[in-house]
Amino acid sequence: MPRTSSNNDGKTNPLPYAQRRAEDAPGHWLLARLGKRVLRPGGLELTRALLQNAKLTDADVVELAPGLGRTASEILTHQPASYIGVEKDEDAVRITGDIVKDTGRMVHADAADTGIPDAHADVVIGEAMLTMQSPTGKQKIVQEAARMLRPGGRYAIHELGLQPDDLDNDFKTELRKNLARVIKVNARPLTIAEWTQLVEEAGLQVEWTDTAPMALLQLRRNLADEGVVGTLRILKNALRDADARRRMLAMRKLFSQHSDVLRGVALVARKPE
Repeated sequence: MPRTSSNNDGKTNPLPYAQRRAEDAPGHWLLARLGKRVLRPGGLELTRALLQNAKLTDADVVELAPGLGRTASEILTHQPASYIGVEKDEDAVRITGDIVKDTGRMVHADAADTGIPDAHADVVIGEAMLTMQSPTGKQKIVQEAARMLRPGGRYAIHELGLQPDDLDNDFKTELRKNLARVIKVNARPLTIAEWTQLVEEAGLQVEWTDTAPMALLQLRRNLADEGVVGTLRILKNALRDADARRRMLAMRKLFSQHSDVLRGVALVARKPE
């Protein structure tokens, strides 16, 4: 079962949490270990819509927590003027660094304290990372993104969302506990209204939003995101590892059980000029 990621030169880098037991690894890195490369709640289609609306061509782009660099590859197709990835996991820094080495660079830092100068970026992008932060952690990262943006710059996010906006608070609390138990990460998804409020409190103005079903582990979504070969690779690896398969099926069951509530949410917000 793969615990490394191959770069364009055929070299391999260890995956984050490669040595951790399957039953203890964070869910997204467990899926990466099985061969899944698109780890976004709304899938590749919603990511591409987000990047299109963020207007990346000739822009200075900062991506927060790029992970394995799948979105970085998509960003580069838009021909940005520059790319900086900010990642706190050293293995992920190496993996994404191999992808962007001819166009950009990686910074080994926390998304809430990047060290990047004020007003450096035209676009800041973050996917599936705010969801895993506490309320205070979310605020710090969004404020950091706003600080890095030039006037008129765009902040683009793709996160796990909840619907409807008036969802019962007790239900939300119980769902978050179940997500934490199954994914092994303290996931705290928000409603669309709450995601909007979060970025607006940092002084940004939401200009575009979209949603997609949270179908991360559904066959149709995997065929669309990973292709036939990639989907077969995931299934083969899962069949070879009983512990990882058990975790994946538990995540799939929880996501399916709450498919009417969970959504992939994307939005683009602009910093006033």
